Amino acid sequence: MAPLASEHDRARRDAVEIVRTLRDHGHAAYLAGGCVRDELLGLTPTDYDVATDAVPSAITSQFDRTSEVGAAFGVVLVHHARGRVTEVATFRKDFEYGDKRRPDRVEFTDAEHDARRRDFTINALFLDPLEPDAARQVIDFVGGQDDLTRRLVRAVGDPDERLAEDHLRALRAVRFACRLGFEIDPRTADAIRAHTADLAGVSRERIGEELRKMLTHPARARAANWLQNLGLDAPALGEARSDAAPDVLGGLGEAASFPLALAAWAIDRHGLGVACGPAWRDALCLSNDERDMFERILETLGELRGPWFDLDVAGQKRAAAAGGFAEARALLGIIDPSRAAGLDERMDHLATIGMGMWPRPFLDGAALIEMGMQPGPVFARILNGVYDAQLDGRVSDRAHAERLARNLSDGSGV
Repeated sequence: MAPLASEHDRARRDAVEIVRTLRDHGHAAYLAGGCVRDELLGLTPTDYDVATDAVPSAITSQFDRTSEVGAAFGVVLVHHARGRVTEVATFRKDFEYGDKRRPDRVEFTDAEHDARRRDFTINALFLDPLEPDAARQVIDFVGGQDDLTRRLVRAVGDPDERLAEDHLRALRAVRFACRLGFEIDPRTADAIRAHTADLAGVSRERIGEELRKMLTHPARARAANWLQNLGLDAPALGEARSDAAPDVLGGLGEAASFPLALAAWAIDRHGLGVACGPAWRDALCLSNDERDMFERILETLGELRGPWFDLDVAGQKRAAAAGGFAEARALLGIIDPSRAAGLDERMDHLATIGMGMWPRPFLDGAALIEMGMQPGPVFARILNGVYDAQLDGRVSDRAHAERLARNLSDGSGV
């Protein structure tokens, strides 16, 4: 039996079939952009895009299910089985970027002009998937293949013009360089420095999304270095520039979450105990959950550097079960390895007390009602008291838990 195709294989097959259909109807069509770059680098593309000289109306006429999400810009989505979608765009030339995000108008054109309006050379390559000769598959009008070989992120044409068109391209240059392990072309880097102040005019949502992608990638510390070296940290974060080495950020594991990475970078930039959550929430358009976790991690880290060790057994176990504890422990391991070792030793000991770290509670509100108690504010005090006793080993079975609950209900305590 043949192996099932992966999502990547299906996505590529869908895109190739679109190319084939458009070719059969007399149009030029290629795979385009990031998928070409990644394939040439031996990476697995996350999605596949098609570029063609067919105008949107011609594209929609060739496929059963389409949606015109950006017809004015020549962008059509072709829908496939199981919710898969391929973006198909008409070759275009852009004119003026009044809002520094989208061109004020476009003109449909050919592949070469389309390549020359793109941001970076490594993203301006086309690939002919129907060409049997591998040496002739890549269509390169801007030197992108050479830049892939040189491992270089370089703006297409005049870097000042490319950066002036869309100010977010400065952050995208950093993201591509760090994700791919590339350097940034010196002229492109100089143009980024010259346009750093322009980033302040970009929407906070777009800035936050770029930093989210950078800081959740294993090369996050390199990204922070680039941002600071290019002067992009100040407009991105809405604060003064910093030359602080991102040592804590660099010590995180590969799978670190966005809030954890933000907490690490905040420590690198501001030291311990400085609250920058509200400011960074606004600057990066963080969700409430992201901001709350970011702040909770830093608060918990402060507790682990002192007060947590003075809590009783139940208090320590409850704190260890709360959100942000594992992340704070990771930061402590970077900042103070000896204290982190002491924390781990204490956690191992806590696991031997009672029924382990986080046993399932013997009682809940329904159990108290079955015992004949009337619901009310006292329920929380009773349940917390019983569970604390369960955590520290004073209660080890349901009967004992019920006896303690009745004592607490009567006000007599343990």
